[in-house]
Amino acid sequence: MTVAETITRKLSEALAPSEIQVVDDSARHAGHSGARPGGETHFNVTLVAAAFAGKSRLERQRLVHAILSDELAGPVHALSLRLIAPDEAGRPAP
Repeated sequence: MTVAETITRKLSEALAPSEIQVVDDSARHAGHSGARPGGETHFNVTLVAAAFAGKSRLERQRLVHAILSDELAGPVHALSLRLIAPDEAGRPAP
């Protein structure tokens, strides 16, 4: 299973999002700190989940970081997050 697949599975199981997009952006960071030849180090994640309703941007990020703690401690060097509650869909992330 790739790192992207693991991220998708863990976030889907924990948050039951109505939308999830995990993009491996590692190729754009080749040669930078934390990059590895095989990639799978830099990711952009967009999630729309009811679990984010009423939570601040920081609370949302902490929740996702807790779910992905093993990946962040290991193969993932950078994680860009766009975390949206369903009533915010279509608007910029808070």
